Amino acid sequence: MSTMELDEAKARELEEKFDPEMRFRPLLPLAGWIVGGLLVVLSIFHYYTAGFGILNEVVHRGIHLSFVLGLIFLVFPFTKRGYETEQRSSALTPLGIPLYDWICAIAAVVAVLHVPLIPLDDLAFRVGNPTGTDVILGATLILLLFEATRRSVGWPLPIIATLFCLYALYGPSMPGILVHPGATFAQLIDHLYLTSQGIYGIALGVVSTYVFHFVLFGVFATRIGLGQLFLDCAAWVAGRYAGGPAKVSIFGSALFGMISGSSVANTVTVGSLTIPAMIRLGYKRNFAAAVESAASTGGQITPPIMGAAAFLMIEFLGLPYSTIILAAIVPAFMHFFGVFVQVHLEAKRNGLRGLRPDEMPDVKAALKRDWPTVIPLVVLIAILLMGYTPYLAAFWGITLCIAVGLLNPRRRMSVGEVLEGLRDGAKYALAVGAAAATVGIVVGVVTLTGVGFKLSFIVTSTAASLANGAAAIVPAGLMSTTSLTLLFTLIMTGVVCILMGCGIPTTANYIIMVTIAAPALSLLGVEPIVAHFFVFYYGVLADITPPVALAAYAAAGMAGADPFKTGNTAFRLGLGKALVPFVFVFSPSLLLVTKGFNWTDFTIGFVGCVAGIACLGAALTGWLLTRTAAWERAVLAVAAVLFVAPELYSTLLGAVILIPVLIRQVTLWRAATPVVAG
Repeated sequence: MSTMELDEAKARELEEKFDPEMRFRPLLPLAGWIVGGLLVVLSIFHYYTAGFGILNEVVHRGIHLSFVLGLIFLVFPFTKRGYETEQRSSALTPLGIPLYDWICAIAAVVAVLHVPLIPLDDLAFRVGNPTGTDVILGATLILLLFEATRRSVGWPLPIIATLFCLYALYGPSMPGILVHPGATFAQLIDHLYLTSQGIYGIALGVVSTYVFHFVLFGVFATRIGLGQLFLDCAAWVAGRYAGGPAKVSIFGSALFGMISGSSVANTVTVGSLTIPAMIRLGYKRNFAAAVESAASTGGQITPPIMGAAAFLMIEFLGLPYSTIILAAIVPAFMHFFGVFVQVHLEAKRNGLRGLRPDEMPDVKAALKRDWPTVIPLVVLIAILLMGYTPYLAAFWGITLCIAVGLLNPRRRMSVGEVLEGLRDGAKYALAVGAAAATVGIVVGVVTLTGVGFKLSFIVTSTAASLANGAAAIVPAGLMSTTSLTLLFTLIMTGVVCILMGCGIPTTANYIIMVTIAAPALSLLGVEPIVAHFFVFYYGVLADITPPVALAAYAAAGMAGADPFKTGNTAFRLGLGKALVPFVFVFSPSLLLVTKGFNWTDFTIGFVGCVAGIACLGAALTGWLLTRTAAWERAVLAVAAVLFVAPELYSTLLGAVILIPVLIRQVTLWRAATPVVAG
């Protein structure tokens, strides 16, 4: 498409500009070579181990974390102001990096590698009886980890982890049900530093095995032209219809999300093409930015790559990744359908045109040019479905991406570009690696104190009280007390997920909420995979939820729009899909892999979810077939809730109350449609 050619260099530049996790300090040439070399070495280490065998658990995680923390102190400045104004003065070393950052980097590497270097037999005896050196180095690592996470991710996650540590130390002073015997400083360090329940736990393990490899695959898949092919296909499918560029944004974000797994990367890459096109066709700047960011958050829940949290499900649930992929299909569809409905109705309401033929891509030429780029993705999916490990699938996917890049005469990569891909792939791992290790501290405190079950009890007790009060006013047969209890538990869990996600990455949010909230849902009979998907789905919404909506703010910067208005509009566009997690909790068959799955339940749940999303989209935009009156919008909103409610009675009631709205809309639409003479 002449108006939508993907400029990969520009997309990377935009990502580094708008993604706070990619804002590296300017480096002198020699420092740049050193840092770049270390990043390449980190990628090669993970690529090699993915294909030829993962190392001992503690050793593998230790090597990964030592690289991550050491590099964070070299490339992330102490403050944001430092990033913008840091000058190379006499106070800095000749390489342009402050001396204290070199000290922190070296100290972090020493503290991290201390545990992997302890012989396993000795480590087994030291757990529960740490030496003075263990305590000192463990405390040093925790402090440096908090600082590295603050620099790369922000303040909220280190603050949360600090509060959990204080809770562990001062348990006897806690109020009511939260009281516990407490732990000494040495006991806390021992549990977080020397065991697999803390820093070296599941979160770090998943990032250092699965996540890193798939991020690297996504980088190379984009470099060889798969992203451009996806965008061409999306434009060919949706570009000609009303509001064409906005629909291209949705389809393109869905396809590109298959290989990116990142909301911000999805936003800046696809948005660099679709946002200017939307503005040119008449969309307001904040709405254009909101459409792209709302659609792009789906990258984290779109198989086969998905986000880091999806790989954590493998470890938490003990399920093969192919099962996770299958379960994610319907939720991902509903995500993009929810945004599509509002975009379509907005385009109809404002009379926005589609793309002209000269603005459309030549899809036959695109397929002829870029068909080899699909091979790595197809092979990766095939290996996953055959039951092999995700990192082996990623290994062959990366290998084929490099082979296609080096051999494809139509889009040939140089050896230098391969090295750049290895370097950039490791860049994405720094922030998520630090966040995973820090959230391991939160998980460690939960396992040490048992606070997760106490919080679950508080949530379910509160929900039960609210359900008993609501049962007196809810019509008989609409919802049972048990369903109301579950509903209020889900509402409280969803709100906390969104609030937590406003300040911390989706992966960290998912781990914390699964540790704390999933037990509450399990107590109410929710299957583990359903509970995990509920938490995951709502955590993703945080990327478009003000006041910290990273994807929305990145899109606003690209569109020249007001960030807060963009965030609010993006959240409104995402409200349709906010119903989806409730549907698959009450109708688990939508996830396709749950116990007792049957096609009847699936069909009823699917149709109800689609109808509910469509009704809510119409209520929010004020348009169905024509402009809706205030009473119609109210009825549509009520019908949306009834459609997704668990009982068939409520679904039928929603259909009945919708009839007057449909009759009026059809009547007005027919009256406004000109009659063409035969």
